Amino acid sequence: MADVATEIAKKMEEKAEPSVTVAPTKTVEAATAEEAETKVMVAPPKAVEATNKSVEDEVKPTETSSLVGKLETDVEIKASAGQFHHMFTGKPHHVSKASPGNIQGCDLHEGDWGKPGSIILWNYVHGKLTLLYIFSLYGEAKVAKERIEAVEPEKNLITFRVIEGDLMKEYKSFLLTIQVTPKHGGAGSIVHWHLEYEKISDEVAHPETLLQFCVEVSKEIDEHLLAEE
Repeated sequence: MADVATEIAKKMEEKAEPSVTVAPTKTVEAATAEEAETKVMVAPPKAVEATNKSVEDEVKPTETSSLVGKLETDVEIKASAGQFHHMFTGKPHHVSKASPGNIQGCDLHEGDWGKPGSIILWNYVHGKLTLLYIFSLYGEAKVAKERIEAVEPEKNLITFRVIEGDLMKEYKSFLLTIQVTPKHGGAGSIVHWHLEYEKISDEVAHPETLLQFCVEVSKEIDEHLLAEE
């Protein structure tokens, strides 16, 4: 009987051993720690990458926006849109007759009058005023060589680009567009002047005085056209 009891006890011990086997606590802790490390890993910041650019180059602000500008104005005239437009396309050399105090001359340097690509040389008076005798005021004699960029007869529009002359001393680029539209519901027209430019530096003033110059020329051309009728 004792032998039977001993055999039964051995079998019961063999069955009980697997049920009480537990994985070592350290193994579980190690897995947990490893998992935690993975979650907090961070990729190296890009700032540590080698570069040949200085900090100043990386954050250098764009100054172009403060140098580029546009000015525009409308001038009401009594002449027709076609008449005024023709003065700048067909006979700009007559502008000096209409506004002799502002325009001293206009010569065709290359191409044909009123044709895109043609080069025109303007002699005009603008800038600082000089008192001559008592009653006369004169500005500085200046020159502008311009290329006709676009002509749209159906819109009475012409665009000039200044390529040489006094304006190029202060501006990297200078574009001037003149468009004339008939008045709605009445005689006369509206002359729209649009100046688009880029200054060479912040010290250069915006060309408000030149825009006023354009207004004065427009009014004198209008008087000239009306006198021819």
